Amino acid sequence: MILDIHTHVWSNLEQLGREIAGKLRSRWSGRLSQLDASASAHERAMTCVDGALVLGLRSDRLGLRIPNELIAEFVSKDPRRRIGVCGIDPMSADALDQLEAGRQLGLVGAVVSPACQGFHPAHSAAMRVYERCAELSMPLFVTTIEPLTETAVLEFGRPVLWDEVAQSFPSLPIVIGQLGHPWIDEMLLMLGKHSNLHASISGVASRPWQLYNALLSAASMGVMDKLLFGSGFPLSTPARTIEAIYSVNSYSHGTQLPSVPRSLVRAIVERDSLSCLGIESEIAARHGAAVEDEAPAEVAVLADNSTLAGERFG
Repeated sequence: MILDIHTHVWSNLEQLGREIAGKLRSRWSGRLSQLDASASAHERAMTCVDGALVLGLRSDRLGLRIPNELIAEFVSKDPRRRIGVCGIDPMSADALDQLEAGRQLGLVGAVVSPACQGFHPAHSAAMRVYERCAELSMPLFVTTIEPLTETAVLEFGRPVLWDEVAQSFPSLPIVIGQLGHPWIDEMLLMLGKHSNLHASISGVASRPWQLYNALLSAASMGVMDKLLFGSGFPLSTPARTIEAIYSVNSYSHGTQLPSVPRSLVRAIVERDSLSCLGIESEIAARHGAAVEDEAPAEVAVLADNSTLAGERFG
């Protein structure tokens, strides 16, 4: 089974807040039509995976709000392939109410962004949200909403700041996005320290040299099993991300540079993220009894293509 654990949908850029929307319009100038996070674009992009987690987002600080109702409605149209996660701002007075409302909508976890919401991960208000997530068995997803704006507090995005949280709630699965970028080495150290921490490769896969070095370090530190597949759609797609992962050893061919073991590379794409995070869903039920571990045809084609011109798998 291949699951993309980091995707988004939104109705329009204004839902991302004025600052982020403005930066995206500037960065994607002339190709804004490619930044399509509509329901139909999401459906097209996910044809090469078995399912996807759709993450909500909220930041009162940035005026960002992708309604959890929008996520729930989108997921409900294809529950055999989609799982919704609610966006929570722990600094809001009604944060716990937001979490409960998300659960009532059928959303299975919570998304927070300390850098973009302006709080230290171990802030007392946030700790109350984590405590409730642990009680409800709702995994926590941590993201840094890109592109970063001047209002964001970059320091609060450091993976090491989750040390106290992971110790306080050892039963709470926590997934930190973008491999903790730009503190990837710090993230890998934290993965080795805490059994309940995982990291998604979303974002990093679009930077091949950084991905190569990150996976080499993860393999040498014995934490490759803590890495989960995510594309960061619509900023990337699962097809492009899969191709980047399978091509990661292209740098080492014909050189003395080390390679990432092929089996470990493939395991990232095919890891059972739902089991890692304790998520029960129709996707899990559909694949739980399967005895064959077979990639979708489109992914198999990508894998085959990536072996051309020098066996890029390594």
